[in-house]
Amino acid sequence: MKTVTIADVAEYAEVSKSTVSQYLNKRYDYMAVKTKKKIELAIEELGYRPNIVARSLKQKSTTTIGVIVANILHEFSTQVIRSIEDVCNELGFHIIVCNADDEPIKEKKYIEMLRAKQVDGIIVFPTGDNVELYKRMVEENYPIVFMDRRIPEVPVSSIMLHNENAASIAVEEFISQGYKRIGIITPSTVEKITPRLERISGYKQALQKHNLPIVPEYIKSLDIHHIQEGLKEMLELPKPPEAILAMNDLALIEILKYAKENAIKIPEDVALIGIDDVSFASFYNPSLTTIAQPTFEMGNKAAQLLLNKIKKTNTEDTEEIYRFEPVLIKRSSC
Repeated sequence: MKTVTIADVAEYAEVSKSTVSQYLNKRYDYMAVKTKKKIELAIEELGYRPNIVARSLKQKSTTTIGVIVANILHEFSTQVIRSIEDVCNELGFHIIVCNADDEPIKEKKYIEMLRAKQVDGIIVFPTGDNVELYKRMVEENYPIVFMDRRIPEVPVSSIMLHNENAASIAVEEFISQGYKRIGIITPSTVEKITPRLERISGYKQALQKHNLPIVPEYIKSLDIHHIQEGLKEMLELPKPPEAILAMNDLALIEILKYAKENAIKIPEDVALIGIDDVSFASFYNPSLTTIAQPTFEMGNKAAQLLLNKIKKTNTEDTEEIYRFEPVLIKRSSC
């Protein structure tokens, strides 16, 4: 079938090609309603589809951004993506979402693929092991924003939770409920992922503030598949923890699985707080006390920041850390 062009639409609607172009670019503030309807009808009748590639070359913009998440299974990630998409949709941008699985090689491939597709900028939850690639993007003035993590060696703005406060709030809540032996379980910190390290730091600081001992056996940093084994070891100690802080939603789910399979009652046998307000927290039995991240505000800020960089309207510093405050949601597991 013959490709329908702007010229065909213009001829069918009995208007000029420039008028059709103005319509397609939504510059019709002074366009007569009758003219708009004629063009709209012509596009529908002829089945016209804009040539996105040609338009991108002309405008030097694909109106598309990439979002590379570390792990799309995190509820935090999906909520942030939703917020980013909302902002982009309002401003006429599209997003391409990639899941790096916290694998540097996969992340590098996605960055190269997105740039080959000429996306206008990228929001990335960085693995941390592609430092030279990040630096090269900065040197090229390529628009990039980090989400949830930061790489100290790379001058890129980052959107982050105040992670130390999140862990501290949880410990304070445990202590206010009378618990003194408090454990923490986190996915592996081998990769030195910022939120995990900062939350452990906040946990330790809160214990020290109340003159409670930091017990190494109460701190478990494990691959997700080994979290249940680590929890078993912790609970079989001569003096097991009375309360446990789950570092994120994936750690929380592993703890809940183990508790169910081993008839451990929450909070009677062990109290529990999770960082990340998972969707099932309010109707799980017992309902789960959580530390919520303002995910939609964080995603909104990341999108706005990146789009400002793309449009070169960003007057802020080259690198800035934007911290968002966590919120305690009290329920029945603590």
